Amino acid sequence: MAKKKNAEKWKEAKKKCRLNQADIQMAKELGLNPKSLIRNIPGPKELWKAPVKDWISELYGKKFGKVLTVKPQHNKGSNKKQDKVKEPFYTEDWEDLPF
Repeated sequence: MAKKKNAEKWKEAKKKCRLNQADIQMAKELGLNPKSLIRNIPGPKELWKAPVKDWISELYGKKFGKVLTVKPQHNKGSNKKQDKVKEPFYTEDWEDLPF
């Protein structure tokens, strides 16, 4: 029961913070919880504050020296949902990412 409730909280944080699965995985590896992610969403007057997605990537890069990203897959002619799942991979050049 607790796992289901925790999964729902991560799903809510993913939606509110506009994160992908790689961002969620990085946040979990950093020891963050869904409540802390939602709490760090910048408000309209907090222009100095980075979006949660960028904040997670920066923290992860500083701690591990790399960033987990999602590799796009191009599956032509396949409509299966399992074929469209994006697998995360690690990259060493986190400073060169566009965010």
